[in-house]
Amino acid sequence: MEKDIDALTELLPLLGIPYPVAADNLRKTWVAYQNRYWPALYLIDKAGHLRFVKAGGGHEPEVESLLQTLLNEPSPH
Repeated sequence: MEKDIDALTELLPLLGIPYPVAADNLRKTWVAYQNRYWPALYLIDKAGHLRFVKAGGGHEPEVESLLQTLLNEPSPH
């Protein structure tokens, strides 16, 4: 599914996802981060620094807490 951009584009509104979604069809991000896990989660702060990496699913409370922290940090610019 995630490799079919047209299908992904059609599915997002059906899932109620109004925000931009990145697709890595050429695996450039996968390779750049030397990822070996699926799923994998990377949180990057407003300055572009990698702040959190987690392999596998789950961890929602931990991720939500850190995500809120990152969103509330001031912009570096």
